Amino acid sequence: MIITGTRKGIGRKLVEYYLNKEYFIIGCSRGETDLVNDNYKHYCLDIADEYHVKNLFKYVHKDFKRLDVLINNAGVASMNHSLLTSVSTVKKILDTNVIGNFLFSRESAKIMKMNNFGRIVNFVTFAIPFKLEGEAIYAASKAAVVTLTEILSREYAPFNITVNAVAPPAVQTDLIRGVAVDKLNKLLSRQSIHRYGTPEEICSVIDFFLQPNNEMITGQTIYMGGL
Repeated sequence: MIITGTRKGIGRKLVEYYLNKEYFIIGCSRGETDLVNDNYKHYCLDIADEYHVKNLFKYVHKDFKRLDVLINNAGVASMNHSLLTSVSTVKKILDTNVIGNFLFSRESAKIMKMNNFGRIVNFVTFAIPFKLEGEAIYAASKAAVVTLTEILSREYAPFNITVNAVAPPAVQTDLIRGVAVDKLNKLLSRQSIHRYGTPEEICSVIDFFLQPNNEMITGQTIYMGGL
């Protein structure tokens, strides 16, 4: 299994959860991690850097000859009015959320198709259907990931590779730490279930996508918490 964005937050929780399920996990982030486990290998890289991404997958192909699961968790957000959003911020968000997602999906599929099996799970956001003010570029980047999910699911179907997406509910992580409490409360009120989600609940949705007998479930996006 490969998981992106594993140094902290939901990504770190995903690693811990799937290590307990006895996966060998390759994780990556821009910085180092303090997680030490015989079944975990960490890479420091920019997920939008094609050269370093390809090198990571060369290692996977050489040492394992297979890849079963990719979880595209890494992402960056900018919660700011569009009039105050710089082009450099726009490029950073699009590079990480769109290009990074595409690169890891493409390189993963190259290995997965060798064994005629694979599961790709992308992370998107409720900012898309809620049309959240102040998150125009973030929501637009994740809307692109929804489209990628749907099209890649068709392109990879002949290789028995499914591609699905999950939009987590609001979870108390570093991503929302700087958001005003009143804005978060307003967001929770718009969900059908008016509370924060947990990493374990997100993992349960991912587990559903990963089940070998769910090969007919592809091109789908699950918005947790309810629209």
